Amino acid sequence: MKIKKVVCAPGKTGFFFDDQKAIKAGAKNDGAFYEGKPVTPGFTAVRQAGESISVMFVLENGAIAHGDCAAVQYSGAGGRDPLFLAADFIPVIEKEIAPLYEGKDITTFREMADLVDKKVDAEGKKYHTAIRYGVTQACLDAVAKSQSKLMAEVVAEEYGTEISKNIIPIFSQSGDDRYMNADKMIMKGADVLPHALFNHVETKVGLKGEKIKEYIEWLRNRIIKLRPVESYNPTIHIDVYGTLGIVFNNDFEAIAKYVGELAELAKPFHLRVEGPVDMGEREAQIDALAAIRAAMDRDGIDAEIVADEWCNTLEDIIAFTEKKAGHMAQIKTPDLGGINNTIEAVLYCKENNMGAYLGGTCNETNRSAEVCANIAMATKPVQYLAKPGMGVDEGYMIVFNEMSRILALTK
Repeated sequence: MKIKKVVCAPGKTGFFFDDQKAIKAGAKNDGAFYEGKPVTPGFTAVRQAGESISVMFVLENGAIAHGDCAAVQYSGAGGRDPLFLAADFIPVIEKEIAPLYEGKDITTFREMADLVDKKVDAEGKKYHTAIRYGVTQACLDAVAKSQSKLMAEVVAEEYGTEISKNIIPIFSQSGDDRYMNADKMIMKGADVLPHALFNHVETKVGLKGEKIKEYIEWLRNRIIKLRPVESYNPTIHIDVYGTLGIVFNNDFEAIAKYVGELAELAKPFHLRVEGPVDMGEREAQIDALAAIRAAMDRDGIDAEIVADEWCNTLEDIIAFTEKKAGHMAQIKTPDLGGINNTIEAVLYCKENNMGAYLGGTCNETNRSAEVCANIAMATKPVQYLAKPGMGVDEGYMIVFNEMSRILALTK
């Protein structure tokens, strides 16, 4: 079967683009907006509407395969590609990417994904991660439709895996509404919660980390009081956006000790702390997370730290894994470009004793979340992010329902 035409449609995402540098520098909330001027190139405001591009392959038999190009909430930060705006990149897809596929036979997913993911532009650079992300989703869907299979089945067959017989544990994120949204997660029985967005020292973390401690204690008690069944035993996973490095002046022993104190407050629930420090570049980040993990492992601290900033590409994830820089790596799907890299990242982590967190961003779309749910079911990471959005209900529904459909159909 051939691909007759490639069609692009501008779209909206489930959240916003946020200028992380401006927020870390003290930009204050004003309702849904942030006050102040942006500092990251490309931004016209500290917060602006998220954009996507839906890439549709019109197949010979009239079927439409599609994927969504999307970039992370904190675009342009932590070594990532710049802001992704539909008006800027639709012409690139139409002029440079569409000719790679139009009139061509649908072969294997891997072969089709490589056409865009390995290609470089006129300046010798790879295409924006968001372009590669969305186009490879369409490739996977096209192969699945041409073979009358689920996308998860295509991944399992091409990569030699088995589709999960259970729904992958879902990690739900709260945004700033970390109290009300935590209630929603408890009610729905989210396996991992609440993310909590601790991205500002004075207002959210506390100058000595005391505000996080207060929140962990509140959440632990809230789960015990309101859990839907006695057996509900979620993992508490918080993202601190490098702020512990600020609080403890990058003293890795002090950070490890503090994580241990949080872990005691979280008991009987297991604790994960994402992004404890942000060292500003990859090698320093690897060294820092390796040191914190080593200190925690030495002292028998029953918690995990999760790599996020500067752990963006497949190559980064391999490097962090090799140096034991963290107990778990977030595979932030839009940052890896082609979803072929996401698949390989999950499998590499699993083979090398690094926890695989199949993540992404609140700033994705329903389509990218569904495609990644197929990847989750085919590769069995430790957890999969409920996305898009920060409202809990919508993202949790999208990923749970897609995995539930796959589970029912593959039984």
